[in-house]
Amino acid sequence: MESYTGSQIVVLEGLEAVRKRPGMYIGSTGTRGLHHLIWEILDNGIDEHLAGFCSEINITLQKDGGITIKDNGRGVPVDIHPTKKIPTIRVVYTMLHAGGKFGNSVYKVSGGLHGVGASVVNALSTRMIVEVRRGGLVFRDEYKDGGHAVTVLEKGLIPAVGKCNKSDTGTKVTFYPDPEIFDTIEFKSDTIRKKLREIAYLNKGLKLIFNDEKHKQTYTYHEEDGIKSYITYIVDKLKETSPEVSVLHDSPIYIEGTSGDIEVEVALQYTTNYSEQINSYCNRINTSEGGTLVTGFKTALTRVMNQYAKELGMIKDKEKLDGRDYRNGLVSIISIKHPDPQFEGQTKTKLGNSDAQMAVDEVFSREIQLYFDKNIEVLRSILDNSLRAYNARKAGDKARNAVLKQLNDVDVKSKLASCSSKKAEECEIYIVEGDSAGGTVKTARDRKTQAVLPLRGKILNVEKATLDKILLNAEIRTMIAAFGCGIGDDFDISKLRYDKIIILTDADVDGAHISTLLLTFFFRFMPELLTEGKVYMGLPPLYKVDFVEGKKKQSRYLFNDHELDKFRKSDRKITGLQRYKGLGEMDAGQLKETTLDPASRTLARVSISDNIEADQITTVLMSSAVPPRREFIMEEAQYANLDI
Repeated sequence: MESYTGSQIVVLEGLEAVRKRPGMYIGSTGTRGLHHLIWEILDNGIDEHLAGFCSEINITLQKDGGITIKDNGRGVPVDIHPTKKIPTIRVVYTMLHAGGKFGNSVYKVSGGLHGVGASVVNALSTRMIVEVRRGGLVFRDEYKDGGHAVTVLEKGLIPAVGKCNKSDTGTKVTFYPDPEIFDTIEFKSDTIRKKLREIAYLNKGLKLIFNDEKHKQTYTYHEEDGIKSYITYIVDKLKETSPEVSVLHDSPIYIEGTSGDIEVEVALQYTTNYSEQINSYCNRINTSEGGTLVTGFKTALTRVMNQYAKELGMIKDKEKLDGRDYRNGLVSIISIKHPDPQFEGQTKTKLGNSDAQMAVDEVFSREIQLYFDKNIEVLRSILDNSLRAYNARKAGDKARNAVLKQLNDVDVKSKLASCSSKKAEECEIYIVEGDSAGGTVKTARDRKTQAVLPLRGKILNVEKATLDKILLNAEIRTMIAAFGCGIGDDFDISKLRYDKIIILTDADVDGAHISTLLLTFFFRFMPELLTEGKVYMGLPPLYKVDFVEGKKKQSRYLFNDHELDKFRKSDRKITGLQRYKGLGEMDAGQLKETTLDPASRTLARVSISDNIEADQITTVLMSSAVPPRREFIMEEAQYANLDI
């Protein structure tokens, strides 16, 4: 038996752990992880703004690919750290879990609470330069190759390289991502602009200036009205893609207040759209899975609106409308600042603090009543809209319930190849395109844990469709019956029969369309599948290459044209090339090896990191308005790639 001793335990010192497992710290090494580096450094300046010391941040995308972020905050301390006995700036940029965000003495509210941001960016960069302006002096510290200090200390301190006015304070960080770590080191101007726009809305009064040196353009984001302006932006985008939508009141309703140590802001506007959109943030982190702050808002809104409806004689004393009716056509943003947020959920974007629920309930209940007492016509228009939604829902419920009752009679067995295991945590279901691919997948699968559901044709485009109409679609009904967890308001994820729902389609236009239709259905009517990380995209290879390396004949699967081009430029001699037009062209052995076997397959989890952007993109792609869809596709095509 092989010995197992202490000498086999590897200890990664300093920032080595970050370079070894970067995904643990920034999520991925694709474009999303690359841009996360910017957000981490940017967070430090925003925290200074929240503390009342920073009014402007400049972000520069340099011609040479580097990023510079400069704020006018207090500047990172450069004195000797009391316990580490080195300059504090070195502690911040080279040590994990070091920062002023763990206690309340420096930052009472912060978005980045882990203290790993600056040091992680340093670890994943080939070069980082930090300049600090404090006390009338300019200090400069430089690092290379993953956080190794270059600057020579003078008497143990960072040397001053110049002078400045004592009132001129702040921190400037320039970094260059390591190409050996990331799949690409090319930053996208559009991605940066979208994020800066969101940050400006969520940080009222903060000026963000983006200098795009590559394209010789400068953008300024500065929102004095904060999330109230954000609502206007969202509604304008909705009206652009859905011209039939209008607003029930001209100006968004804005509410703010405090409860204990928690600051609460809510902005909302009602539209004639049939769906609701609630977007929530805690310490400017998008809580896309909602949580207690959303629960507090919903509870307060329903209670207050029922109270007004009774007082105005619009409903009977014992009658109550459902919360869904009062949220019909609602677009809202809830933003709170919490001194100690506790995040939960698959992606840590669900707030769990019970005091947040009470704070939002208290502030919103109090302030919305003050608003409605002064704006009775706005109140009446919202209540009229809610009553129409209530009457439509009652009529629709009859049709829906009739269809839902029929789900028990859906002939799932003739379509679904089920798996033998009844343990949901080990089971997965493949949704495949057509009987041909379905037959191959059924042959190649593990019958114990892998179920297969072939789709006969494309499912209904559910965008703008009512639930009762959707439930008449045979393919959708079969999916609902197979999943076992219901739909819409009756959805219960605890009853889901599979841990993974895997969409497996051909790598062509039809396959992409089917995938988009399925994701739209999940997003609109089973969003918990996405927020809980249950939906995946199977990634079958596009090519099989036979080649000779040395004297040995080998084969390799390639997943896109980029991989094929890269392979062709290598020294290997290609002896055969097969392009798979569809899954049905693979034999069972090939499909199992490349797409079904958990040990060798590649899956991409589908997640929602930004509810607002996800809603806008879904509306653009699936609505009947052609010009916005064409504009979106043309704009995004240049960036098309897959970030897993």
